[in-house]
Amino acid sequence: MSPPSLIETPPNLSETAPVALSYELFPPRSPAAAESLWTTIRELETTEPDYVSVTYGASGSNRDTAVELINRIVLDTTLRPLAHLTCVGNTPDELAEIIGDLLDNGVRGILALRGDRPQDGEPPVAGSLRYAQDLIELIRRVEQRRSALLCAGKIAIGVAAYPTRHPESPSEAHDVEVLLAKQRSGADFAITQVYFRTEQYADLVSRARRAGVTIPIIPGVMPLTSLRRVTRLGELAGVEPSPELLARLAAAETEAERLRIGVRATVDLANAALDAGAPGIHLYTFNEHVSALEVLDKLALPRHVRSVGRRSAAVRPTAARHPQLAS
Repeated sequence: MSPPSLIETPPNLSETAPVALSYELFPPRSPAAAESLWTTIRELETTEPDYVSVTYGASGSNRDTAVELINRIVLDTTLRPLAHLTCVGNTPDELAEIIGDLLDNGVRGILALRGDRPQDGEPPVAGSLRYAQDLIELIRRVEQRRSALLCAGKIAIGVAAYPTRHPESPSEAHDVEVLLAKQRSGADFAITQVYFRTEQYADLVSRARRAGVTIPIIPGVMPLTSLRRVTRLGELAGVEPSPELLARLAAAETEAERLRIGVRATVDLANAALDAGAPGIHLYTFNEHVSALEVLDKLALPRHVRSVGRRSAAVRPTAARHPQLAS
């Protein structure tokens, strides 16, 4: 008798997909920052993440430094880089050249972003791309031209998703429509911007799925250990952090206490997302490994328990030696 087909008997795949782990880094601004960053990279490398994303400044500032960092990650580590790429202020030809350079250097993942619009009110450069959707389509055209060089391989394209309304958007529903448009243009997955409440990730996924978004949506989680950083990012994202968390961070008398409070709040966010079916966790590290590894240690993701467990004893003293890491 022939075995039943997959169509007649769909397999249960719910337990077969591991939880992905990734981190975000940014290029160093000084030799001292570079030394600290590479300490962080080596520490994070021990957890065997699936990839690390590399960002750069607004309007493409320090892009060259970002490319240098990506190239060194490719050559000197076991890490897979996901290169941030923004399109505002760049023409298709300029962006195609940048994409080609990234591919030539071994990059196979790109996070396609619109980028910040000029704050000085200057009109956009003639012919420049305006939206992330345009950039996704350009990446796919470059990929098609290079399919033979890539052995017919596919570039993984990530995009941003917003658990709360984008500051420039008329509504959360509009944000979901934009995400759906990115998917139609060729996006493979999405990473959320920072959020502060445990229910926000599940709410976003529910709205996105009802609208027809099928790509994986990965929660982007920031270690909530710095009162200044939490407040500042809340302002930039137009999202109010939990007043209770702010009060607890402000009342903490020691850096160790502030680290404990922030890590616990971050773990609660990540666990809520995992309980809602998140396919992975993306940690915004701010080039600091201490709080990121503490969060990962408390999360105890199945794929990473062993490597994090070996380092957890060494992480806590580091926090004591460098209290500024939790500021």
